[in-house]
Parts: sequence; structure tokens; C-alpha cells
Amino acid sequence: MPLRKIAISQAHFERSPDQDADIFTADMIGHDEGAPVTIGFGRYGPHQELNEIMLVDDVMMVIAGHLTVAGANGSVTAGPGEVVHMPKGERIQIRSHEHGATTAYVTYPNWKDAGRAMHCRKPLSLSAAATSTGCKPIRTVLPTV
Repeated sequence: MPLRKIAISQAHFERSPDQDADIFTADMIGHDEGAPVTIGFGRYGPHQELNEIMLVDDVMMVIAGHLTVAGANGSVTAGPGEVVHMPKGERIQIRSHEHGATTAYVTYPNWKDAGRAMHCRKPLSLSAAATSTGCKPIRTVLPTV
């Protein structure tokens, strides 16, 4: 895989998988390029909420706006230039504030590969938008803080 630079202006955002909220992701480097990680951008509309159990380690940097990320050990609010790590296996809630947020993220391993490889025993999503099998890959915008 060659050295690359990516810019948010190159991003094609899609609704975050299995979400009804105004939350969009744009994977820029990842599964399709054979990368072991996913690198991309996220956009959260104002006052949106995402509830997940992390299938991957996700590092999210806030570019604009603010997000609050809550997990088992409390919550953090991050703004531009701040980074949040969401560890694999952690039950998290990401909430955007009144102006929404834009983020950059890196997940390891690749979040799409992790979603394909998981074995479903029970629903992983905290949201009512879970698929009929209860299985869904997540990225989260992330990265996103």
C-alpha cells in the first residue's frame, strides 16, 4: 500500500451502518485497500446519539464541534483537536451537541472485517435499529473525537 494523504474534501459520506440517526461515515483507507486498519471521517448532526458495543479499538479525533462519549468508567467531552480512545469490547454512547461534530477516526482491526468475523450469540447494539440477527459491524465516527 503506497503512502497517501487524505482530505475531508475527498470524502463520500454514507449513513453509519444500521443507524437511523443523522450520523455519517466516510472510510478513506481500509478493507478495500487491504489495510489492517480503517481510516476515515465522521459527521454527526446536532443532538444525535449512537449506542454500541465496540467490536474494534477506535481512536476518534474531533475536528469541529463537540461530542460526549460515555462508557463503563464515566464520560468525556471532546472538542476540536482532542482525541478519544474507545477500547474493543466497551459499551459506549456517543452524543453530539447543539452544533453536531466532524471527526477523523482510525480503527484496529478494520471495522468491516471485525463485523464479518464476529459470531452472533445475542444483539450487540443498544439501539432498536439492530439487524434481525442482532449482528452489525460498527466503525464509529469513531472514530470522531
